[in-house]
Order: sequence, then structure tokens, then C-alpha cells
Amino acid sequence: MSGSWEVRMSNSKGIPYFFNRETKQSSWEPPAEVPKEQISSLPGAKEYLVSGGGGNPPASGQVRASHLLVKHKGSRRPASWKESNITRSQDEAIAILRGYQAEIGGSAEKFAELASKHSDCSSHTNGGDLGWFGHGQMQKPFEDGTYALEVGQISDVISSDSGVHLILRTG
Repeated sequence: MSGSWEVRMSNSKGIPYFFNRETKQSSWEPPAEVPKEQISSLPGAKEYLVSGGGGNPPASGQVRASHLLVKHKGSRRPASWKESNITRSQDEAIAILRGYQAEIGGSAEKFAELASKHSDCSSHTNGGDLGWFGHGQMQKPFEDGTYALEVGQISDVISSDSGVHLILRTG
């Protein structure tokens, strides 16, 4: 299976990520089944190695965050991996997110578990982890919300063009 992984560059964040051509899975972190010594032999690995190996911020001033996204019919793309046509209202989306917020109660582990199961973002495969990003790489309300948090802190509901989010700052 390690032969189906490659390193690609994220158009939105400008940083490398791992992509499995067979399963279509993507990850900011190196896949567990690829031994560290084989990472440099993956297609596109040069970008990953130049960026500092993904685990460190590629540039100063960047932050790392995870999120749990609930889309609504007013979202810029009202579809997700779970639903092809999202019809809930923004108020309904906020109510759903408030329920998750109550379950999370400040636990990063519970946050990742709920993001994996319920987030309308493809980052659900990584527990909501979005990797490192800097100013101008995310929608302004999301960026402002993330930079306002301390590492380990979880935001209140943040609304963006994508939907409504809870954000966990992880770096």
C-alpha cells in the first residue's frame, strides 16, 4: 500500500500533504504504513522535505488548527462527504454544532472523535486537522477566530462562507 502514496501540494494552503491514489485518502502527516526512510522516495517528496517535514510550521507566524464544520443551505458549497445536498438552515447548523460543543467540553480527544464522525469537511479523515496555515490562507472569520485562540483552546461558534465551525487551535 505504501506504493500508492504520493506527496502533493495544497493549492489553498501552499503546503505539501500526502495522498493515496488508490483510496483517495489525504493526510497532512506521513502515513503510518510508510516507513520514515521511504518518505524521500515517494513521488513529490521533495516538496515535503523542503517544507521541513510537515510537522513544523513551514514559516513563522503560522498556526495549526482542527475544526468541526457543519454546513447549511447557505454555505458556498452545500454538499459534503456525508450529504450530496445539504438543506438545513444556518440556525439548525448552529444548533447541531452547539450539541457537539456540549459533548466536547474542552476535550481535544472528544473534539477529534466528533470531527472524524460529523464534520462536513474532508479534514474529518484527520480528526479535523487542517495542518499549518498563515495569514490570508483561510477565510477571514476562520483565520481571525484561530489566531485569537491560545494553543489547546476551542472557539465558540464561528461562521464563514463554508458554514459554521468549532475550531481547536493545536499549534
